[in-house]
Amino acid sequence: MITHFSDLELITVSIEGVKQCYANRLQLPIISEYKDFIRFQLTPYTTLSFKEACEPIPPAHFAFQVSYSQFDEVASFVKQSGLLILRQEHGQFIDETNGRKNLYFRDGDGHLLEIIAHDYVNEDQINTSGMLKTLYLREIGFPVDSVPSFRDWLKSDLGMKTEKDQDMFNFVISGTAHAIVVSKQRPWIPIAMKALPPKMVVTFGTPNRKFINDLSKKIDNSFLDSKKLFLKRDNYTFCIEHSPEFNDSLIENLNLPI
Repeated sequence: MITHFSDLELITVSIEGVKQCYANRLQLPIISEYKDFIRFQLTPYTTLSFKEACEPIPPAHFAFQVSYSQFDEVASFVKQSGLLILRQEHGQFIDETNGRKNLYFRDGDGHLLEIIAHDYVNEDQINTSGMLKTLYLREIGFPVDSVPSFRDWLKSDLGMKTEKDQDMFNFVISGTAHAIVVSKQRPWIPIAMKALPPKMVVTFGTPNRKFINDLSKKIDNSFLDSKKLFLKRDNYTFCIEHSPEFNDSLIENLNLPI
C-alpha cells in the first residue's frame, strides 16, 4: 500500500524567492541546490522540491500535518514569519472544529499552504520536524475535470480509499497521504482561489516492492527504473518509490481513521 507522500515537486519563477520563503522564513533545511532546482527536507520521510521555469504558475494547495499539542506554537511561528496569513470564513485566522485546528497561508509563488492538526493522531509514534513541528505531508490538491473519474482511478489502480464518494470534492486516502480531488469548478477555501491544475510531480512512498512491480504490469504507459515507477494521469505526473522506513506498522500506530 501507499503509506505517505515522499516528495512534492512544484515549479517556481525564482529559486532565490523559494529560498527566502522556505529556508529563511519557514527554516526548512536545504538538502540539494542547483541553478534551477532546490530541495528541502520537510521530515525524515518527505522532501519538498522546486524547479525553476519560465512559465505561469497555477497555485497548488498542500497541507502539513503538525503536532496537535504544539499547534498554537506552530501557528505563532508562521504568523511571525512574514508570510501572508489568510482569514477564514468567519474572519478568524485559526479554525478549531471537532478536534481539528488549521491555518492557511501563502508562499511567494502564490501556493496555498496549510498547517493542520487532529487530536486523534497518536503523535508519540513519529517525531516532529523543524519549526513547523511537521509529522508528515498530509494533503495535496488535484483539481480535475471529473472528480469521479480521477477518484476511481486512484482507488482502483493505486489502492487508495474514500470514506464517502462525492462528485465535487473527495479525500482519497492511503496511509497518511490524502489526495484532495476537487472539481475545477469548486474554488479553494478560504479565499475562493480558482482551482487550477498545478504543474507538479507527486511521489508516493510504499514499503512494498511487490506493490510497485504489480503496478508496473497493471498500468499502461508506466515506466519502471531501478528506484521508481513513473506514470501519468490527467496531466499529473506521479512516482511510486520504495520507502521501507515508513511502513504499515507505523501507519497502524498513528491511529488514523482509514
